[in-house]
Amino acid sequence: MRSLLVLLVCAATLSAGDLSVGFAEADVTPKLDPARPVYIAGFGHNRKATKVHDPIMARAVVLSDGKTKVALACADVVGLFNAVAESVRRQLTGFDYVLVSSTHNHEGPDTLGLWGASPFVSGVDKEYVKSVESGIVKAIREADKKLTQATAKIGTAAAPDLLHDGREPYVKHDELVAIRFEGTDGKPVGVLVQWNCHPETMASKNTEITADYVATTVTELKKSQGCPVTYLTGTVGGLMTSLNVPVNGPKGEVLKDGTWEKTGEYGRLVARLAERALKDAKPVELTPITARRKEVLVPVSNELYKVGWRVGVLERTFYKWDGDPYAEKPVEAKDLTNPGAIRTEVGHLKLGDLEVAVIPGEIYPELVLGKVQDPPDPGADFLDAPIEPSIYGQLGGRHKMLIGLGNDEIGYILPKRQWDEKPPFCYGRKKAQYGEENSVGPEGGPILCKAFADLVRGKK
Repeated sequence: MRSLLVLLVCAATLSAGDLSVGFAEADVTPKLDPARPVYIAGFGHNRKATKVHDPIMARAVVLSDGKTKVALACADVVGLFNAVAESVRRQLTGFDYVLVSSTHNHEGPDTLGLWGASPFVSGVDKEYVKSVESGIVKAIREADKKLTQATAKIGTAAAPDLLHDGREPYVKHDELVAIRFEGTDGKPVGVLVQWNCHPETMASKNTEITADYVATTVTELKKSQGCPVTYLTGTVGGLMTSLNVPVNGPKGEVLKDGTWEKTGEYGRLVARLAERALKDAKPVELTPITARRKEVLVPVSNELYKVGWRVGVLERTFYKWDGDPYAEKPVEAKDLTNPGAIRTEVGHLKLGDLEVAVIPGEIYPELVLGKVQDPPDPGADFLDAPIEPSIYGQLGGRHKMLIGLGNDEIGYILPKRQWDEKPPFCYGRKKAQYGEENSVGPEGGPILCKAFADLVRGKK
């Protein structure tokens, strides 16, 4: 097993003037062919695409301080496993760190396998996933070619009214982060936007391929800022969604979920939020650049995931779990009658005054913001579980940002003391809330939060 920690530190004497940045994008829209159905990810099975409403894109930004170069890429798909990130990295040279993420789009092609014709048939077209890989590589290479000296300004804006929290306790991560890069001539080179919401406004009955509200947000910002835009997804667990968010139309009418009218208007509202953040943006130093990542084993107790692995719906390597998340030489599991685990990774980027957490799934806001319920609800399954070290609590920089679904998609990452599968259920509910069925298990949150804390502190 390769080293679990990659640490790249450049000279501390570099200044903001040493920053170079490049932006690019690639179209990775699937071709529709009746003989090879494209299954749309999210909600249910056998949702076949009937047409393309707007393109699925892979977007990338490359940052360099002259010594260290990193790439951040994001595709308009539901998720990409760690093996895809590794494959992309193998196709690139000259980079000290490469991030491969997704917007977690529930209206695009299935890239994980969970939404095929039935629960026992994968919805993944392997050739299409390879084309997404190729698109990401292409976008990164093009962004690298466009590297130009730049300065940066960063701004944030909060909009709790643009998020619906689908699970108690209601905790929102409602801060949007926007960074504008400007060339030596003062003209914009590109904009990076990070927002914390599921792109699923078109809901469960839509059969048209779309990037959901992200398509409109990016288009609007390209127009208003006059430059390329890369969109990143952040904290979306818990559940941060655009569904059930009241959005009004031009005549004051409330627009319905599952309509192009609401999807477009929600995208415009997010764009306006980003513009507000950029209007108040302040200069920020984004050099020197430090990039770290740490591989970690996470046990899988979710029986549905195990069944998916057995029947080939979920294609990834499982390892025997011996209780050590940092095992040097994990043994591959041939069956899951004994405890099994998957290998994933966490990341930490320090771009001058900006610190970025990279988390491999849909983490709950409580774990990011340090708002885990205390004391736990009496109905919770693990009342004595310690509170996990918060993600933002580990970051000491002036500015903070989180990239979710970073280099993997392992599902929801919950606080252990809010795990609630067994009766009596929390908050007096008669049945369990949504979340646990799409999580690796109750140990995912504690292990990943500790791994991130260890990474930031430089512990091996």
